[in-house]
Order: sequence, then structure tokens, then C-alpha cells
Amino acid sequence: MLNVKSFTFNPVQENTYVLYNEQNVCCIIDPGCYFPEERDELKIFLQKTNLKPILLLNTHCHLDHVFGNKFIHDTWGLTLHIHKLEKPVFDFAPESGKMWQLPFENYEGPLIFLKEGETARLGNDNLKILFAPGHSPGSVCFYNEAGGFVIGGDVLFNSSIGRTDLPGGDFDTLINSIQTKLFTLPDETKVYPGHGPMTTIGFEKMNNPFVKLY
Repeated sequence: MLNVKSFTFNPVQENTYVLYNEQNVCCIIDPGCYFPEERDELKIFLQKTNLKPILLLNTHCHLDHVFGNKFIHDTWGLTLHIHKLEKPVFDFAPESGKMWQLPFENYEGPLIFLKEGETARLGNDNLKILFAPGHSPGSVCFYNEAGGFVIGGDVLFNSSIGRTDLPGGDFDTLINSIQTKLFTLPDETKVYPGHGPMTTIGFEKMNNPFVKLY
């Protein structure tokens, strides 16, 4: 069974997730650690819990979600996994950092491209890849059926949705992704978003002002 540990990093208050199990292996999703003390916080947690990172995943590649990719790669030698359609966003992230006065060194290692319906494996546990564009062209979510949760990136928030005014964003596409990829999950499914507090599929179906089921 997977455990979920969240960190809130960088000036944009992005949620970084570490998923780990009883086999003491873990994956790191959207490492947004920008400042040295944030990188230390993540590293110390992994050391204290005796976890071995084996996967580095990005839900999407806006700058606040990729600040720590290079640090993770340099520290644990992990290869970055993203969706192929997210490559232009990934490549533009350093320029975006300059625009936001948050310069950083981008990950420069090889890339492994995630595909809809495939599974990322973490020991005996699985994460199903859900292709959910709209906030960005290649946004994906990671669904763990056994644990009843999904790591949603910036697709769906507690009572809100991801912005669609950035390059490659599209409101109608995002709403369709939420309705067909997330709202088809069980109502009790926990949603761990890229920003803000956790929510559930059922709560968002009935209360989200941007995309209600009915």
C-alpha cells in the first residue's frame, strides 16, 4: 500500500509528493524544491525514513513543478518521466523562470515518455497514467486504485480547476479531461492536487463551481 507525503515548496506554493511503500522504495512527483533549505527538507525526509527513490515523475512541466528535477537527478540518478506533448513546456521552463524572476537550472538528462493507460510501477504498487490535457498540452495524472487516490497535478483543485490562459492551455479540453478521466473515478477517491488542500472526486462533482457533474 502506498503512503503519500506532501511538501509545499517554492514561492508559488506548489505541492511536491513522495509516494512510498513497505518495501522502502519511493517515487518523487513534481519536485518543486527551489531553495536549498527545501532540497534539504526533502533529502532529510528520505534519509530518516530510509527510502530509496526509484522514479521521478512530472504531471506537467510548468516551472513551479520542475524546479527540483535536476537536484533529484544529480542526487539519486533518476531519469525524468513526462508525457511527450509536454516536451515544449519542459524546454521553455528556464525562460519562464527568468520571466518570473525565479531562474533555475533545468534537468538535462534523458527523458522517458509516459503514455495513456500505461502503468508506472513502484515495487508491488502501481500508478495508472491518465492523460488529462487542458491546463497544459501533456498533463497527466497518476491513479492508484488500491490506495483510492490520484495525484492530479494542476488539473483539478479543491473547488477550482487549473488555469487555461498559459500557452497550450484550453478550457474546453480541461473540462473534458476532468469529466472523462477524473469524474469517472469512484467518488471516494482522494485527489492530491498541485496546489492547495486535498479533496475528493465526489465533493468536486457536487461542489466545484467550474465543472459540476449535473
